[in-house]
Amino acid sequence: MRTKRCENEVWKSNKESDLVTAPAALNAEAPVIEVMGLHKNYDKVKAVNDLTMSVRKGEIYGFLGPNGAGKSTTIKTIMALTHPTSGVIKVHNTPVSTKTVDIHKDIGYLPEKISFYRNLTPVQTLTFLCELKGADPVVVDQLLEDVGLGDVSDRKVGTFSKGMVQLLGVAQAMIGDPSLYILDEPMGGLDARWVRIVRDKIRELNERGATIVFSSHILSEVQMLCDRVGIINKGALVAEDTIDNLSDHLELRPRLEVTITGLDGAVPDGIDAIEGVWNADAEGDKLTVSCDASSRIQVLVALERRGLTIKNFKTLDPTLEDAFVELISDHGGEQ
Repeated sequence: MRTKRCENEVWKSNKESDLVTAPAALNAEAPVIEVMGLHKNYDKVKAVNDLTMSVRKGEIYGFLGPNGAGKSTTIKTIMALTHPTSGVIKVHNTPVSTKTVDIHKDIGYLPEKISFYRNLTPVQTLTFLCELKGADPVVVDQLLEDVGLGDVSDRKVGTFSKGMVQLLGVAQAMIGDPSLYILDEPMGGLDARWVRIVRDKIRELNERGATIVFSSHILSEVQMLCDRVGIINKGALVAEDTIDNLSDHLELRPRLEVTITGLDGAVPDGIDAIEGVWNADAEGDKLTVSCDASSRIQVLVALERRGLTIKNFKTLDPTLEDAFVELISDHGGEQ
């Protein structure tokens, strides 16, 4: 039976053995980003509530939470775009404040909502931003090619779709080849083709040694890319670990989904008594059994022995979405 967790429990694991090996080697150096006891209040609203998290060098870190959970506020505070009410933030082991401009020169930042001068072309836009950042504008054409905007480099940004503006935002974050990227919803508003471009670029940057933090509502992309995730709800961190470790901690089990002719929403007798079966539910002709992988064959054999006609079956492994829903529901849902 699943153990009930207290409402304020935060699941974290800092053991090196718990880590999924990142493309760039993780080590015991000081975290690239360290947030300790962060509070951010807007009048009586607690946007961030005693948040503590860390991002290790060379990893891809997914920052997740429902709408209004405090993700963007946390990111803006890390970027010194807003003042914390209290708490400490360090980037590259240097305390962050609105005066620590130098450490932010090595961060590729994409805000949640980005806009550019509508009367400039992408080339003019990135050239201007290169000058502001002290980078060589010779990279502009390649940056546009990297995000799939090479063919529209002479068009005015004002004619761009929302997705194209987002891609230009990803391109501007890469100016100066920073070692740390903080990307707030980098895949927001993108179609499947452009999502793939951004996903591949995140992988490539990480393989070249960059540390990457990104928030996203596309949980499947987070699951494909991230070494660890931090999940925030109502301004507080509720979990921080690898996806596999979160699934183990939450005791999420693989599911066997079986379509049976004439089931009519009734769970066959004895299925939930099979060793390794955690739960069995039926809806219409679909039977869903939460069980260990080693018990799947036993379930199918038991169904056939009962004279039931199996039309189809498939296995469903635990996903980040399962862990996300479980954790958020345990901590009181959305604000």
